[in-house]
Parts: sequence; structure tokens; C-alpha cells
Amino acid sequence: MRTFLAVVSFSLLTVGFFAAYSNYGIPQIEPAPPPEVEELDLAAMSMDEFVALGARLYQGRGTCTLCHTELGGRAPLLEEAAAVAAERIADERYQGEADDAAGYLYESMVAPSAYVVAGFGKSGTGDTVSPMPNMATGSVGLSEPEIRAIVAFLQDLGGFEVTVEIPTEAVEEAPEEAGEPRPPFATPEEAIAEFACGACHKLAGEEGELGPDLTSIGARRAKDDLRRAILQPNADIAEGFEPDLMPDDYGEQLYAVELEMLVDYLAGLKGP
Repeated sequence: MRTFLAVVSFSLLTVGFFAAYSNYGIPQIEPAPPPEVEELDLAAMSMDEFVALGARLYQGRGTCTLCHTELGGRAPLLEEAAAVAAERIADERYQGEADDAAGYLYESMVAPSAYVVAGFGKSGTGDTVSPMPNMATGSVGLSEPEIRAIVAFLQDLGGFEVTVEIPTEAVEEAPEEAGEPRPPFATPEEAIAEFACGACHKLAGEEGELGPDLTSIGARRAKDDLRRAILQPNADIAEGFEPDLMPDDYGEQLYAVELEMLVDYLAGLKGP
């Protein structure tokens, strides 16, 4: 009996020690709150303030620095974007409609496949399709004034005169038609392409390096873990990667059936 009590006491002390250590000894990672959408008083905004707004969006809610940095390496650096605009418009591969630097920079955010810089296209497309999503839709969803503010910032960043004009009033968003939700994605690949998952992950033929390699994730993670990683990406950060890189609102953007379709797809990725 004495031995039994000793074993029970030791077990309780051990469990208590690890519980206390896990709660107080290990630093807790608190996910950053989602970036707030600024209320824009465009009529009272100076050009310097407009450029500063563009800088904040570029470095924050626009998520531009996830890819357009030397560290990211998944997209061209943009310090010279305004300088090379005319050259790219004249390139025979250009498929857009811009006729000046401001138009090209704007177009590069809402129709990024109009011109794909060599070496930065989706794998297998011959640099004709960009992995970058339309910045006016999806998880980023910038408004027209916000996109124009980033254009102003990029012109200023390159040392050029800012030619984009501040909109005189906020552009009203067209109300969504009640009862007409978007059609669900038919395949997991369609959802992966829409949300540009391959820009950060090795997945579906893409070679992103900012996030974990997912080509064999199903061999390492159960479905519950995969589901949580999509809905709460900061809950468990893979070793060697930073928190707050993956958007945390996919639970709001995906239908339940799409979420489960993605989870099943990822669970089936067992590697070679």
C-alpha cells in the first residue's frame, strides 16, 4: 500500500510540474490582432499623407512584403517598379492596357497576369500566369483608394514624381446581391489557386518557401490538425517559421464543404 501511495504521489507531482511548466515556463505566442481597415478622409488628405497610407498598406494589410522582399524571394523587388514600367509596357509579352507607370502599377495589383516578370510565373505556365491574387478581392480585398495609395507609395519609393491622383471621395462598394453567394470551388486545386497558397507553400505544383512544405503533410498530420492549421494558423507554428504570416480569416472565406474538401486533400498528400 505504501508503494502504491508513493507511486501515485510521484505521478501527481510529475503531472503537476509539467502542467505548471507548460503554462508558465514556456513563452506563450499571442497572435497579432487582424489589421484594422482605416477610415479614409480623402478630401482632407495631402499627397504626403496619401503616400504614407500606401506605405502602411504595403507593409501591413496589403501583405506585399510577404513575397516582394529578398527574404521572401517569391516575387520581384518593387523599388524599381516605377522605373521599369515603360519597358514592361513595351515588352511583346505585355497583355495589359496601361499606357503609363501609374496605370501599370495599378494593373499589376488587380490583373497581375497582364505581365509576369521572367522567373516569377506559376510553374509550368512559361511565365504567363502570375501566382499573385487580385489585391482587390480575396483575403486582402483592398479598396480602389487603397490600391491607388500603394501606387503613389511605389512611385515615391522609386524616386519618381507621384502622378496618381487622390480620389476626391471614397469609392462606394457595390452591395452584394442578397441570396446570390459565390459558387463553391469545385476542386481543392481551384481553392488553392484562388487563395495563392502556392506563393508560400510547396503545394499543387508550386514552390513557395515562406511556409512549410505541404507535399507530404498528410503523412505527418491528422485531419483535425490540418483543419486547425487552416482556421487558426497561429495555434501551432512549425519549427523554423514565423507567426502571423498566414491569414487567419479563411474560416470566414471558405464554405464548410470547401474547408473539408481542402482538409481531405491535404490529408491525402503522403509524399512519394
